[in-house]
Amino acid sequence: MTSVRGTGDQADTLRQMARSAKRATAETAAADAATVPADGIRVISVTSGKGGVGKSNVVANLAMALAEQDKKVLIVDADLGVGNLDVLLGLSPQYNLNHVLSGECGLPEIIVPVTPNIKLIPAGSGVQEYTSLGQHEKLKLLDELDMLEESFDVMIIDTEAGISDNVTYFTVAAQEIVVVVSPEPTSITDAYALIKLLATRYSEHHFKVLVNMARDSEDALEVFRKLANVAGRFLDISLDYLGCVVKDERLVEAVKKQKAVFELFPDAEASGCFSTLARRILENSRQTRLKGNIQFFFRRYLDGGSPGDQA
Repeated sequence: MTSVRGTGDQADTLRQMARSAKRATAETAAADAATVPADGIRVISVTSGKGGVGKSNVVANLAMALAEQDKKVLIVDADLGVGNLDVLLGLSPQYNLNHVLSGECGLPEIIVPVTPNIKLIPAGSGVQEYTSLGQHEKLKLLDELDMLEESFDVMIIDTEAGISDNVTYFTVAAQEIVVVVSPEPTSITDAYALIKLLATRYSEHHFKVLVNMARDSEDALEVFRKLANVAGRFLDISLDYLGCVVKDERLVEAVKKQKAVFELFPDAEASGCFSTLARRILENSRQTRLKGNIQFFFRRYLDGGSPGDQA
């Protein structure tokens, strides 16, 4: 039965690590400690079952709202085929993540400052080669990102939409998963398909749901109820309602001007939604779960063990 809870009642639990014998010692130690201390960088994957739900806009504006709370934020554009966060933010980076994966440069060389507290790792666009990362590319990216841990408080990963291998890799490797859904029936259906895949194939059981482009809070709650109801019939998962972002014409205007609405129109209704969202995320007590697969910034807990093959 699906457990539906409010954000303030989030209760993340430690899951067993059973990927390899090398991790057995780390698993036992983690179980004894119950949870990993809540310090260090916080890694949040923002994903969706389909395109067109405003996911990248959510990422950009959430980063702005978190930065206003004095958090140092790293945004990772993980849509390696058609990344657009740089365009959304009015940036023109010379290098992107594809150059790192090809070995042309290191990760620090491609990081672009957005504001004093926000930096972006841009993705490439129109390059098919890295639309499905192999194990070598995944481990290379893991190594590169691990070196940045001390520089940021929060890392937000903007995945591509859908259920591709890259989506599951970046989502499962994060500590927290936020699923963005819109009121459209197809969005709810596709969000459920994504959650089902992550739950049944990758043993993910904790999801936060953000309703974007809602008419109002009641409309958003109805969308969440529909998703929770269908998930509750078939999946053993926990869905937490994170909140909503309402439709706002000034957000559309901000996109046209290649600015985040939170920056361009701080008094807009949508900007207020992002402020609330940031506060909820920061107020949400965190007990980070160790996972049995590749996970960003967690090698130090694995006693030197090799990451598993599961992405």
